[in-house]
Amino acid sequence: MIEGMMDSLDLAGKRPSEVRNLIRRGAWTQPTSGLSNGYTQANLVILPEKYAYDFLLFCQRNPKPCPLLEVLDTGDPIIKLTAEHADIRTDLPKYRVYKNGLLSDEVTDITSLWQEDFVSFLIGCSFSFEQALLENDIPVRQIEQQCNVPMFRTNIPCKSAGVFEGPMVVSMRPMTEKQAIRAIQVTSRFPSVHGAPVHFGNPEKIGIHDLLHPDFGDPVIIRDGEIPVFWACGVTPQAAVMASKPEIAITHAPGHMFITDQKDNVFSIL
Repeated sequence: MIEGMMDSLDLAGKRPSEVRNLIRRGAWTQPTSGLSNGYTQANLVILPEKYAYDFLLFCQRNPKPCPLLEVLDTGDPIIKLTAEHADIRTDLPKYRVYKNGLLSDEVTDITSLWQEDFVSFLIGCSFSFEQALLENDIPVRQIEQQCNVPMFRTNIPCKSAGVFEGPMVVSMRPMTEKQAIRAIQVTSRFPSVHGAPVHFGNPEKIGIHDLLHPDFGDPVIIRDGEIPVFWACGVTPQAAVMASKPEIAITHAPGHMFITDQKDNVFSIL
């Protein structure tokens, strides 16, 4: 089976290790929304060690967009806590390489770029609660449309830490007002993967002027009677990297996450 013959529905019921194997072989380079349903997904930030404390503090001060799931030892690319037999250099579908705050490249393997002083951070992702939304009959539009979730920079400032500062980035899912109320209840149980929305309704109030042109990801259809609902997003660190301009930083490409071996309910409050 090759990527051209698969869509996310084919991989929805696959175990994370099976999907990671496809990713490692280069057979899946698309967004991971809807893959390995029921398992937690994670955003990625990799930085030289000299920036690691500042970034750790940035995450601590901004837990809504940057909920930490795991921090790897300096120079170690092997995940220890959230997955088994997983390598941070090969097991995400697509990576972004930033140099001095500017996007330098997008690649599917960072083995050749690895440095012995790299520290890797795995951050909770809102894809992790999408199965809970679906189980409550709440639509997840980007899964329906087989595309990436739309993400937007906002006018909500993050709390700075050392060299890191920048605006909060949010992901958006459209739904009816009744569904939005239920979505707040459902996602409040998942604080480790962004939790409840930070805003719903008028996007202008958080500095978003055009829902058809997201800063990251793809636009989705908003139907009559629906409102946009916004969750804090793990792409926020990429905005901080662009603002803070370390000489090198590697992240996931927006929407292209690391799929852990941890069930979503491990990170939920029952």
